[in-house]
Amino acid sequence: MFTTLKNAFKIKEIRVKLLFTLAMLFVVRFGSQLPVPGINIEQFKIWFANKLNNADASGFLAAFTGGSFENMSILALNITPYITSSIIMQLLTIAIPKLEEMQKDGEDGRKKIASITRYVTVGLSLIESTAMAIAFNNSGMLIASGSSAVNMISVIATLTAGSAFLMWIGEQITEHGVGNGISIVLVINIISRIPSDIANLFKMFVLNEDSNKTIAVRIVSALIIFAVIVAVVVLVIILSDGVRKIPVQYAKKMQGRKSVGGSSSSIPLKVNTSGVIPVIFASSLMTLPGVICNFFDVHPSGFWAEVLKTLSSNNWVNPHNPIYSIGLLIYVLLVIFFAYFYTSITFNPLEVSENMKKSGGFIPGIRPGKPTSDYLNKVLTYIVFIGAVGLTIVCVIPYVFNGIFEASVSFGGTSLIIIVSVVLETVKQVESQMLVRNYRGFLND
Repeated sequence: MFTTLKNAFKIKEIRVKLLFTLAMLFVVRFGSQLPVPGINIEQFKIWFANKLNNADASGFLAAFTGGSFENMSILALNITPYITSSIIMQLLTIAIPKLEEMQKDGEDGRKKIASITRYVTVGLSLIESTAMAIAFNNSGMLIASGSSAVNMISVIATLTAGSAFLMWIGEQITEHGVGNGISIVLVINIISRIPSDIANLFKMFVLNEDSNKTIAVRIVSALIIFAVIVAVVVLVIILSDGVRKIPVQYAKKMQGRKSVGGSSSSIPLKVNTSGVIPVIFASSLMTLPGVICNFFDVHPSGFWAEVLKTLSSNNWVNPHNPIYSIGLLIYVLLVIFFAYFYTSITFNPLEVSENMKKSGGFIPGIRPGKPTSDYLNKVLTYIVFIGAVGLTIVCVIPYVFNGIFEASVSFGGTSLIIIVSVVLETVKQVESQMLVRNYRGFLND
């Protein structure tokens, strides 16, 4: 990877793209420190610490927004509305035939869907910022000077514009930078939190003066922390690069006096076909009840209080209260379910089988048509299960670490999957651009 970047900087065209991307990321991090006008930031930080410090949402918000939400900066909403709108559009594309036609309509259709996604993003940002402004006003966090209505409108406009601005930056990185703009913005937010989290872990386990641990035990603790992080990263890399290739043979055809076809290809089925989507869906469902209760200051008691404790990841794998680990089992089942669900709506074996049949392709040893689709379904079932299990292991390790050692960090399995996947994809794109440039140079010579 470092060799690729070193060689990329030697090529002017790619060097300009890399520097442009770095400049845009600097703007993102700078904007994450600018406070929203009209909000008492100090009072908000106290409210955030009291309401969300022990909630599952705090780690999610800290990681995905790069700390901009807890600072209540102009980029507080960050790109979460865009991610939500993209997922919604993906699901609607399957459900609405008109959108499905757009998706199959080549570049023009994809541009139309991208345009709709932008509008949905702005709409979601407007709804979220309005709800937040109303909650802040009711909690007395808006600055008292001036009209409260004016302050609320200022907060709504600032947060909505900040989210739209980040979406624009992501598109600029995609068009003029190295590509994967939105993903790169998300990754830089996650990475910005990792140094402080690692520092907190070392303070807790290695440099804690109140602890009676010897130097040898502290060194072992540091090695364990390092080994856990490395093991998770390696597993994520294996999941991201794991592919099952289904061989496809194309029969020879006579066109005039020429024989065409007879080539061989393959259908690459990724082990982690659904990416990080199952984890996001499962985490959202598990944390939603607690987030709603925290924001609306609801304090359930009795049975419902126990339900919330079970759904909270802070109580999982706790040796003193093992009953709450039932929530972890529910979480695992949800991840596996959404892995199958998302794969089923994004990959259609019957459609793949029909396309192969029309183009004269077949899987060796498998008859075209329904037997081919059945075979693809069978292989896909095994692959999705393996990917879901691997995904679950990556996500569960941080919860085990947190439950046993009480070491809560914002960079969990979800964050590491996103970081590794985006970095690998970006490096591949840079390599492909270098390859295209070399081909052009050869042809020009």
